[in-house]
Amino acid sequence: MSLWTRILDAIDALTRGEGFSAAFEKLSTPPEKSVAFAMAVIGLGAKMAKADGTVTRDEVTAFREVFHIPPEDEANAARIYNLARQDVAGFDSYARQIATMFQDNKPVLEDLLEGLFHIATADGHYHQAEDRFLSVVAEIFGQSQRSFMAMRSRYVPDAVPDPYAVLGVEPDDDLITIRSRFRDLVRENHPDRMMARGVPAEAVKLATSRLAAINAAWERIQRDQAA
Repeated sequence: MSLWTRILDAIDALTRGEGFSAAFEKLSTPPEKSVAFAMAVIGLGAKMAKADGTVTRDEVTAFREVFHIPPEDEANAARIYNLARQDVAGFDSYARQIATMFQDNKPVLEDLLEGLFHIATADGHYHQAEDRFLSVVAEIFGQSQRSFMAMRSRYVPDAVPDPYAVLGVEPDDDLITIRSRFRDLVRENHPDRMMARGVPAEAVKLATSRLAAINAAWERIQRDQAA
């Protein structure tokens, strides 16, 4: 049974009128958490699309880069997205449900936020409304301002990445401390580790750009400190 069929089954299993958000709330235990993660991306992605008023082809392509949709499941995926877009629940309601579901697994929340950044910036533009949207979601997810800005710097076209923020260290930390943090981040973002966190296989693709940013930050810090 495909991911998209399982999501529709979860929604259809509910009594009439409960809607997408109610289905999401009930997906709280493994293996359904992988389905819940996908629903979280769809639900928040649909709400975020309303933030700047348009859904571009690039944003749709970006969504497909996170979640592979087989041709036979395209109709189901479209139906799920439309259900999320029409649901009366506000995006903050979705975000709180997600934060509660993954309260003991913070890295999953980071993965989800990164997926939203990936979709929001796919068209080469980052609207102020999208920035406000993602800032609120990050706060609900318990992300620090520094963590949010580090993620933002990796995706927003006009942002200048702070290598220390990317690694979550301070400029006055010694190189041994920074190297240790760098190695921890590389391990945490290994595909096997991400799969163990309950992230769908498709979403592991996000680790590629994340690891590239981590490596670039470490290389820049080494150059700066050697100068």
